[in-house]
Amino acid sequence: MIVEFESELWVWEARRDDSWTFVSLPVDESEEIRELVGGLTRGFGSVRVRAAIGGSTWRTSIFPDAGRKCYVLPVKRAIRKSERLDPGDTTQIMVETIDV
Repeated sequence: MIVEFESELWVWEARRDDSWTFVSLPVDESEEIRELVGGLTRGFGSVRVRAAIGGSTWRTSIFPDAGRKCYVLPVKRAIRKSERLDPGDTTQIMVETIDV
C-alpha cells in the first residue's frame, strides 16, 4: 500500500530534548494500514515501510499513536538536514508498506 500525503513535522513531547521528530499519517489511511496488516505487527505495533521526502528515501517503521488515532513516521536528523526541514515545516511524504 502506498500513501502520499502532506504533513507538518512535530517533536515528540516526551523526548523533546532528544528532538525525536515525526509526521502523522492521515487517519483514514492509517485505518486502511491497520486493516491491511491485520494485527501482524512488529514491536510496539510498528509496520515496516519505505518512506520518501523530496529526494530522500529510506526504510523505517511507522508506529501507532493512540492519541492522534493514526500512525506516525519518525523523520531522522539526516533526512531533515538533507531536505532542509525543521519542526513546524510542512512537507510532501510518500510511505509504502513493505513485508506485509
